[in-house]
Amino acid sequence: MTDTTTTPADAPADSRRASWAGVVSLGLGIFAIVTSEFLPASLLPRIAEGLDVSAGAAGQAVSVTAFAGALSALLIATVLPRADRRRVMIGLTLLAVLSNLIVAVAPNLFVLLAARLLLGVALGGFWAMATAVAAQLVPAHRLGRALTVINSGVAVATVAAVPLGAWLGDVWGWRGVFLLGAGLGVLALVVQAATLPPVASTGAGGLRALGSVLRSGLVLAGLAAILLIFSGHFTGFTYIRPAVDSLSGIDADGLALLLLVFGVANFLGTVLAGPLADRAPRAGVLLFPAVLGAGMLVMHVTGAAVAGLFLAAALWGLGFGGVPTTVLSWGARSEPDRLEQIGGLIVTVCNVAIALGAAVGGVVVDHAGAGTPLIVGGVAAVAGAVLLVSLRPRS
Repeated sequence: MTDTTTTPADAPADSRRASWAGVVSLGLGIFAIVTSEFLPASLLPRIAEGLDVSAGAAGQAVSVTAFAGALSALLIATVLPRADRRRVMIGLTLLAVLSNLIVAVAPNLFVLLAARLLLGVALGGFWAMATAVAAQLVPAHRLGRALTVINSGVAVATVAAVPLGAWLGDVWGWRGVFLLGAGLGVLALVVQAATLPPVASTGAGGLRALGSVLRSGLVLAGLAAILLIFSGHFTGFTYIRPAVDSLSGIDADGLALLLLVFGVANFLGTVLAGPLADRAPRAGVLLFPAVLGAGMLVMHVTGAAVAGLFLAAALWGLGFGGVPTTVLSWGARSEPDRLEQIGGLIVTVCNVAIALGAAVGGVVVDHAGAGTPLIVGGVAAVAGAVLLVSLRPRS
C-alpha cells in the first residue's frame, strides 16, 4: 500500500508525503530488467547450442539490447510526452516480461533477437525515466537517496545475474532461466501496481525540449565527462580477466573471489553515493569516478601482489558503485526542468560508452598488452571526474 497522499499527481514532490515504497518498486523493476540484460553473458554456449548457431551470433543478443536501450533512452520522453509516468513504467516492465517469455520459447535466433530488442526498449526507457519519476516521489533534498535505492537494483543485478544464470542454466536449462527472468519482472509489476501513484510528465516533451537540452554547453561538456568515465571503466572491466592473468596468474577460483570483492564494494559505493549526492554533490562527482580510475591504476601497479590486486578491485568497485547515482544527480541539478530529457541523454551516453570502452580496450589489448587497458581506462575515468567537477550546475 502506497504512503502517498491524495494530492494531485502534478504537485511538486516537496508538497506531498514521500512515496518510498514507490521508489523501492522502481529499484525492483530495474533489478529485474538489468538481470535480464546480463543473463546471456553466462548462457551463450547453451543458447548457441540450443538454436544451432555460433556463439558469436548468439552474442548479438547483448548487442541488440544495448542498441535498442540507447535509442529508447533518448526518445522515450519524445514519443510519450504526456503519458502518466506510472503507466509508462508499468508498461516498460511488462515489455521486459514479454521479452523474457518470448526468449524462453524462441524457435530460432531471429525471434530471440527480436525479443531482446523489446528488452532494450524496456531497459533504456525505464532507466531514463527513473530519475524524473523519483523526483516526483520524494522531496528534492532526498533525490540522491532515492537514486541510491533505484541504482541498488543495478548493483545487485550486476553481481548476481551472471553467476546465478550460470548455475541455474545447469539445473533448468537456458530457457528456464529466462522464465525466471520473466518471473522477476512479474514480481516488480505487482509491487509497482500496488505502490506507484499517478505521476505526471515533468514538463514540455518532444524534440524541442530535447534540442533545448542539447544546446546547453554545460550539458554537452557534462555528457563528454560521463562518456570518459563510463568508457574508461568498460575499457578495463571488459578485459579484466586477461589483465588479471597477465599481472598475477591467479586461478579461476581466485578470479571469482576477486569479482565478488568488486561486487560487494560496488554495492557499498552505491549505498554511500545517495547521502553524499544530497549533502555534498560536488564531492561525490569528483570522488567516485576518481576512486574508480585510481583503482584501475593501482591494479596495474600492484597487481602482481595478491593483496594489491584485491585492494585495487575494492577501490575500483567502490568507485564505480557510486558513479550512476552521482552522474544522474548531477544531471538533475543541471536541468531540473527537463529531468526526462537529461536522464535519457545520460543513459544513452552510458550505452554508447559500453560499446566504445569494449572497442578501445580490444584494440589496446591486441597492440599494447593485456594490462594496458587498465592504464587507459583509469586515466580516462580520472579525466572525466576532473572535467565533471569543474562544471557547476545552476541548482
